[in-house]
Amino acid sequence: MSEKFNTYKGYPLVRNGNQIYYGYMSDPFVIFIQILETKEENGEQVTSKVRVVQMDTNEPNPLKAFVKNAERECGLYEALDIASVWLEKALKS
Repeated sequence: MSEKFNTYKGYPLVRNGNQIYYGYMSDPFVIFIQILETKEENGEQVTSKVRVVQMDTNEPNPLKAFVKNAERECGLYEALDIASVWLEKALKS
């Protein structure tokens, strides 16, 4: 049985709490998004600060797998746009 994942711009999104993985683990790179802070807007909790990390899926040492990272005060959609650009560039090189 095949699991159905949410996708963004053609790549899967897997979320566990405040952690999101974006991309295929079988590709050379994936993006890890960590939600660092949220705020309340119109009675809903929304993302207000994130860490975005490009990870090398072929690196056996998790500490060396982090290729690029950034912290931004932004919402989840902006974080996904950053992730999308980073992933596209990494997979083309």
